[in-house]
Amino acid sequence: MKGRVLIAAGSDSGGGAGIQADIKTVTALGGYAATAITALTAQDTNTVYAVHPVPAEFVAEQMRVVLADIGADCIKTGMIHSVPIIEAVAEIAERHANGVPLVVDPVLVAKGGASLLEPSAMRALANALIGRADLVTPNIPEAERLTGLTVATVDDMARAAERIHRLGPSAVLVKGGHLESDEITDLLSHPGGIERFHAPRIESRHTHGTGCTLASAIATGIAQGLSLVDAVARARRYLRHAIEAAPGLGAGHGPVNHGVTVSPTT
Repeated sequence: MKGRVLIAAGSDSGGGAGIQADIKTVTALGGYAATAITALTAQDTNTVYAVHPVPAEFVAEQMRVVLADIGADCIKTGMIHSVPIIEAVAEIAERHANGVPLVVDPVLVAKGGASLLEPSAMRALANALIGRADLVTPNIPEAERLTGLTVATVDDMARAAERIHRLGPSAVLVKGGHLESDEITDLLSHPGGIERFHAPRIESRHTHGTGCTLASAIATGIAQGLSLVDAVARARRYLRHAIEAAPGLGAGHGPVNHGVTVSPTT
């Protein structure tokens, strides 16, 4: 089983996050990954040292030619960085991929703390992409920035999801890894109701790229025809295996092991 996923995101020279993590994840889950690179970054497991944006018109051209020839069963966005790039991605998705599910990972800050979104781009991200998304996948700091709410409990996560729904997305997955607890709860709010996914916390510093990885794993499941709930459940299982098998690289937040396998279909 394949499932074509077109990913618009930035490149991570360290290989643990961004386009590199996306391609590895989609491939590990049996899908086919195509890409539109939005920015080049010079980064390692400690921090992002430099960001070199790709011109918006070239980002659009990457998406346009892939959609015209290969097509896509799901589009996933990650680091989009600036207003022109956000608008270009949104325009191409609307004009050339109408009806194709859209998963938006609202990447705002790198694991090491570096900003990956220009301050002026937050409103454009909310209006142009989050507003038309089938699923948006914020972590708690991202949910707080999108809503203005303080998120300190699972109930707060539910309130944040409700507030994000007002922006327009069909479903919201608020990831609970930033809460101080021995158990991680991710909360999925979707048209069928609210699903809470629970798992024991894995104590590890090797969590670089986990947001990119989870969103791409979900997008792969959607592209392969899984229900949203099943796609999230499989993606979480894949990510847990990847963290547990992390290769231990780098002096900072190391990468996970994207080469782990779970069943492509369940």
